[in-house]
Amino acid sequence: MTETITHRRQVEPAEDAYAAELAFLAGYDDGPRPPGWRLTPRAVVTFIVGSDGRELELPAGASAPDGGSGLPARLVISAKFVGERALVERCVVTLAGERGLLLVGEPGTAKSMLSELLSAAVCGTSELVVQGTAGTTEDQLRYGWNYAMLLAHGPSPEALVASPVLRAMRTGAVARIEEVTRCLPEVQDALVSLLSDRRIAVPELAGTGEATVHAAPGFTLIATANLRDRGVSEMSAALKRRFNFETVGPIGDLAAETELVRRQATAALARAATPFTIDGAVLEVLVTAFRDLRGGRSVEGWDVQKPSTVMSTAEAVAVATSLGLAAAYFPGDRDVLSLLPGHLLGVVRKDDPTDGATLLGYWDGAVRRRAEDGSWTWRRLWELRDVLTD
Repeated sequence: MTETITHRRQVEPAEDAYAAELAFLAGYDDGPRPPGWRLTPRAVVTFIVGSDGRELELPAGASAPDGGSGLPARLVISAKFVGERALVERCVVTLAGERGLLLVGEPGTAKSMLSELLSAAVCGTSELVVQGTAGTTEDQLRYGWNYAMLLAHGPSPEALVASPVLRAMRTGAVARIEEVTRCLPEVQDALVSLLSDRRIAVPELAGTGEATVHAAPGFTLIATANLRDRGVSEMSAALKRRFNFETVGPIGDLAAETELVRRQATAALARAATPFTIDGAVLEVLVTAFRDLRGGRSVEGWDVQKPSTVMSTAEAVAVATSLGLAAAYFPGDRDVLSLLPGHLLGVVRKDDPTDGATLLGYWDGAVRRRAEDGSWTWRRLWELRDVLTD
């Protein structure tokens, strides 16, 4: 008996998760495309920010990118990134000019997600990625070697191991470098000539006709950097000049952030075949607490002491997902809202254990005052204050 193995993935890359939308937009907008692009710049923006609930209609005679049929006549494009449309447009214009794009911001502001979405829409793949760390080497940005083949036959094109950046140069795609400021300065500097000259020299292959790899039209780089990483490995002035900087900030609107947290937590639970059943009022309290502690001020205008850790939307999604899993796997055991203080305490104390006192101060201030105003969720949270002192 032959066993069939099904390969399943926890998270689909953007180009697979939204393949239907990408194919539709390729047929929907037949305007001018920059060299090597799958979609028009306008269609890339629409893919990322959505069609605002409107059904887009496919022009008569339009076909899929591969020439086939089967595209829907109408489609609503979902919003995938919650932020300013102008920010996304600037990012797209930067990439259309084949200039490097650097997305900076606090941790958890969806820089990596925006990078992935841009790459998937522009060139059809988001997987040409280098993860920056203190251990990242120049080989990972340029090329390395299959040392068995190198020792057996000497330098040859077959023995060369291309980095994601080199593969992007050859195909005219977008390469992504995550946490570029975590790379050592000498590794970062490999990007300076690459972004200036748009070629990589391979001196070991001299005489083979492949001693230089030139970037194909459409090649560019998207890098991300956390503002809290400044000074870990500060970028040189020369490298900074080769990027356009765009700052990705926290979501400004409570309702938009709450909906994003609900959507992403729902998707996370769907992978476990579990519905998301957290009450909307509980979810709003969760997001409100994160926003208060992140900004240092409540929506009512009360001052709130900020903890050392970043109270990011990504962390709010993680907490909402945990609450959803608790409700699914331990139904009826306890009030889900009663779990929220413990989860908030775990987030707040990540960078500094003494920040538990900061959260207690938030309880004695904003939570108490809202409880006195009569909201049942905030009254219940106030009753749970002892969880923070155990």
